[in-house]
Amino acid sequence: MSDLCALLGIRHPIVLAPFGGLSSVALTAAVSEAGGLGSYGLYGYDGERIARTAAALRDATDAPFALNIWLPTGDEVAPSPEHDGYAQTLVAFYAEVGMDAPPRPDRYLPTLQEQLDAIWDAAPAALSVVFGVPSGELVEEAHRRGIRVIGTATTVAEAVALEAGGVDAIVATGAEAAGHRVSFLKPAEQSLVGLFSLLPQVADAVSVPVIAAGGIADRRGVAAAFALGADGVQVGTAFLVTGESAANDAHRVAIRGTAADESVLTRAMSGRLSRGAANRAVREIEASGAIAPFPAQNWLTGRFRAVAGERGLGELQSLWLGQSAPLARGTAASDVFAELLAGVPA
Repeated sequence: MSDLCALLGIRHPIVLAPFGGLSSVALTAAVSEAGGLGSYGLYGYDGERIARTAAALRDATDAPFALNIWLPTGDEVAPSPEHDGYAQTLVAFYAEVGMDAPPRPDRYLPTLQEQLDAIWDAAPAALSVVFGVPSGELVEEAHRRGIRVIGTATTVAEAVALEAGGVDAIVATGAEAAGHRVSFLKPAEQSLVGLFSLLPQVADAVSVPVIAAGGIADRRGVAAAFALGADGVQVGTAFLVTGESAANDAHRVAIRGTAADESVLTRAMSGRLSRGAANRAVREIEASGAIAPFPAQNWLTGRFRAVAGERGLGELQSLWLGQSAPLARGTAASDVFAELLAGVPA
């Protein structure tokens, strides 16, 4: 058993990537039940919703699981009079799903403290964080409660900063990965390091376990990650196509049909750089040149994206996927897990 397995109380060094808006209890529990670390993304969840989600996870599995949050970076905007102007730039998308432009909310996101209070009560095996180094107080409280803290790095410097901040493990996430680029020391555009370059350098630079993420979808990617110094792997896109995922059929079609050179990095949907399919919404929002800062853009597009998701309108959704999307072939979480496990060194 690797140090990572002992650290997290799991049987196999395979971690499910947390999905902001796409996590499901069924998929998280399936990965945990298989002996890995199921993860659930809590982006935008208030305390009450976190409590409900954690209770559902406890009902679904007795195995360890992780909860994931986004750390504030300090540049998040609050609702302001500019909200209405940004909403008007998206009015055609609202109309397409049969809704009016949404009025300005009281807040775009719950506070970090509200989320943490609920997470402490939930007591997951691990708390994973993105977009920064957790405070000393956060790490200390997590450890006091027996919760491991996992940080996320896109550069060697970020990994070093995370280790200095006291995290128990680090996810080294390459530019190939789906979803948001979670850089925090430099702009995301200046932190686009591929996993094959990033991983061995991070492994050399820190002493805590390193989890490789980005471009891993089958046993070959797993074997390569371990050869480059990983203690475990984190996989997202390959699990998104399974029946246990919260992704809809349009999203699954996009994953299976988007070539490695066809995914794009865009700020169109959230205001922060993310990797996904270049659907019509992405193309038209980018062409307009009117993208609100984060989290306003994410909230504004989220209103029509939610309805589009319910109706399977893939051209209006956030179709997050990584560069290894064509390798995502499994239809059940157990099949994907078995394929990944075949690449773990004996």
